Amino acid sequence: MAVINVYEQYFEAECVFNEVPRHGALVMLIAASEQGTITYEAAVNFFPHNDEEDYAVSYDAYHSKVLYSEPGRRSRKREAVFLAELQSVIDELAAEAGGTVFWDRPLAEARMA
Repeated sequence: MAVINVYEQYFEAECVFNEVPRHGALVMLIAASEQGTITYEAAVNFFPHNDEEDYAVSYDAYHSKVLYSEPGRRSRKREAVFLAELQSVIDELAAEAGGTVFWDRPLAEARMA
């Protein structure tokens, strides 16, 4: 299986998960390819971020949604559509987790593959 983060970026966030306050979120669009099938997943992972240098990501507050899973391969055109919709999908996932991602407060530059 080949897995790649098409997009990832850290943002300030608020969430309490497992009784631990989280102040950061890692937002991702993930592409996974296996045996001729491509799967795209939107994911948000809330992490403590207790100070400016704390990027220790804990995976207990990971929330995701499969956006697409069909035979085929990566498509830049399809990825552009998913990226355009990513913020609203992540907002839904964050709300289900009782959290908020502050899109106007990035902690790092976006990384694209």
